[in-house]
Amino acid sequence: MANLANNLCAAAAEAPGQLALICGDLRYSYSQFDSAAARFATLLQSYGIQPGDRVGLMLPNTPAFAIAFYGLMRCGAVAVPMNPLLKSREVEYYLTNTTAVMLLAAPSCAGEAQSGSVSADVRCLIVDDESLTEMLTGVAAQRAPVACAYDDTAVILHTSGTTGKPKGAQLTHGGLRRNAEIAVHNLTYMDGNDVIMGCLPLFHVFGLTFSLNSVVMAHAALTLLPRFDARKVLDIIARDRVTIFGGVPTMYSALLSVTHRDNDTTSLRLCVSGGAALPIQVLHDFEQSFGTTVLEGYGLSETSPIACFSHPHLPRKAGTIGTPVEGVEMRIVDDAGSAVPQGQTGEIQVRGHNVMKGYWNLPEETKAVISAEGWFSTGDIGLVDADGYFTIVDRKKEMIIRGGLNIYPREIEEVLYEHPAIAAAAVIGIPDDLLGEEVGAAIEFKPGMTATTSEIRTFVKERVAGYKYPRKIWVLDALPKNATGKLQKRDIVIPEGLRR
Repeated sequence: MANLANNLCAAAAEAPGQLALICGDLRYSYSQFDSAAARFATLLQSYGIQPGDRVGLMLPNTPAFAIAFYGLMRCGAVAVPMNPLLKSREVEYYLTNTTAVMLLAAPSCAGEAQSGSVSADVRCLIVDDESLTEMLTGVAAQRAPVACAYDDTAVILHTSGTTGKPKGAQLTHGGLRRNAEIAVHNLTYMDGNDVIMGCLPLFHVFGLTFSLNSVVMAHAALTLLPRFDARKVLDIIARDRVTIFGGVPTMYSALLSVTHRDNDTTSLRLCVSGGAALPIQVLHDFEQSFGTTVLEGYGLSETSPIACFSHPHLPRKAGTIGTPVEGVEMRIVDDAGSAVPQGQTGEIQVRGHNVMKGYWNLPEETKAVISAEGWFSTGDIGLVDADGYFTIVDRKKEMIIRGGLNIYPREIEEVLYEHPAIAAAAVIGIPDDLLGEEVGAAIEFKPGMTATTSEIRTFVKERVAGYKYPRKIWVLDALPKNATGKLQKRDIVIPEGLRR
C-alpha cells in the first residue's frame, strides 16, 4: 500500500525500541510513536473524519505535529499544514480554500485559529503534547492504516503566494514516499544511528519531507525545536549528538553569527541546505568553521520538494544545486518552452514522480504550469553545464532590468555576502523614471560589526560590472523572513528617500 503511514508501522515493527522523537524532556520510541498515531487516528474517526477529508494542521515542531500528521495519514485524510503564526483571515482562507472539515491547532495560536475556524465554519480542536496524551488515554489503536493509492492526495501545501493568493499544491502518498526514499538512500545515507536536527518547520515541505518522513523511513531519531534559535540549535546538537543538520541559508548565517561558540558539534557528519540559494561564501565559512560538509539541494512545494541535489557520491561544484535526483528530469527552456543550448539561461522545468498532482480546485492554474507532457515550469531562472550540473541564477520575477540590461539579484547578493560585516542581504529592483529600475540592496550586519553604505557600494562596484552594483543601499536591524527563515523580499520596504 502507498499510505505514508505504513512507513511508521514498519519502523515500529522493525525497531520498536529505537528512539524516534525528542523534544526537550519528551522521548518517544517508534513503538510509542506508532501507537500514539494509531490511537489518534481512532480519535479522528470518532469525530467523523473520513478518507479524503481535509484537516488543517496548525502546530509547531513538537511530537504532537508528528503524531497528528501520521494519525491523519492512517485515516486516509488529507493534511493541510499551516503556519502557527497565521492570522485569523489567513486561517479562514486556508480552510475555505481546501473545504477543510477540521483544524488542529496549538494553544499558542488558539485565538487566531478559533476565530478563523468560526469564520470558515470548521471545528477547531486545540492540541499540544500534554493534552494529546490525555486525549489518547483509553482510546483503542486503529488496526491498520486505510488503503491509499499511489496517486491519492496526502497533503495540500499552500505556496507562498508571491504572485497572488496562495495555491494549494496537492502532494501524493506515492510522491512523498518516493521523495523520502531518495533522501534516505541516495542523498544522506541516513539510518537508525542518525540523529536529525528538526528546526525546519514541519508545516513546510522541506521540513516535512527531510525532517519527518525521511527520518521515519530511516528509523532515525528526530530532535525537535519549536522555533529556530541559533544558540539553542548548537546546544541541542551537542546534547543529542546530532549527525545531520538541515536548514535554509539564513539558518547557516545565523549559526555562523553566534559569538563565543563553545558547543561540541563534532557529531555532525552532514548538512543539507535548501529553500533558497546558499551564498558560496556562507557555504565555505560554515564548512571551515564547523568541519562538516554542506550539500545543497533544490525544489519547491510543487515538487515534494527534492528535484535536484549535490549528490554525495559525485564531485561537488560549489554554487550549483547538483544534478537531478533519481527518477526526475530537468531542463532549461526559453519563453516559448523550447530547450536552450547548454550554458544559456532560461526557465527551469521539472518532470518526474515528485511533481504535484495539481493545484487544489485550480485546473487552469495547474494547466498553466504543468504541460501535457508533464513538465512543471518552476519560475526559476537557471542554466546547466556540460556535466549536467544545474545552477540557479534567480527567480524569473525577481530579475531587475536596468536600462534594458538584465541583472540577477543573486549574483549581487553573492558579492555582498563576501563583505566581512554583512550577515544577510537582499537585492531588489527600485522603480526609476530614467532607467526603469535601479538596483537596491537591504542589508543586515553581523553582531558588533558595521560599515558605511559608501564602503559597501565600493566593495561591490569593484567586483561586478558597472551597471550591476547597488546604487541604493539601506541597513535594517533584521531582514524580513518567513516561518522557514527564508528571506521575504516582498516584505522589504524601500525607504522613501531612495525612490524616484
